[in-house]
Amino acid sequence: MINYKTLPEFDKDFKALLKRYRTLESDFETFKKYTIETFYEQKTPTTAFVPVEGFCSEDYVSNKVRKFACKSLPGRGNQSGIRIIFVWQETLRLATFVEIYFKGDKPEEDRERLGDFVKTCCVEK
Repeated sequence: MINYKTLPEFDKDFKALLKRYRTLESDFETFKKYTIETFYEQKTPTTAFVPVEGFCSEDYVSNKVRKFACKSLPGRGNQSGIRIIFVWQETLRLATFVEIYFKGDKPEEDRERLGDFVKTCCVEK
């Protein structure tokens, strides 16, 4: 079983995007069920997310979701432009969501936020 956790900053980002994209909440649940769980539980290969270079180790992998389908953005399929940054800790079976943003608003992830999270949380065993 996979456990999920969100950072307060992620919740704030999510709430702001939810005002613009009304289906984001159900789309996010679908993403967790069909992308994260199939990849980590069933070991099904995926191209939906890629590792974030410089933020990975033996204990954790930081990922950037590049393919996220949002019903509020019709005609774009899984190339909606919504990006999600999460850290996977295999030993804990835990996915921690660090950031969510729209690529048109912000070109890349907040590496400082990700680095701070990795330093404080992923160093402990």
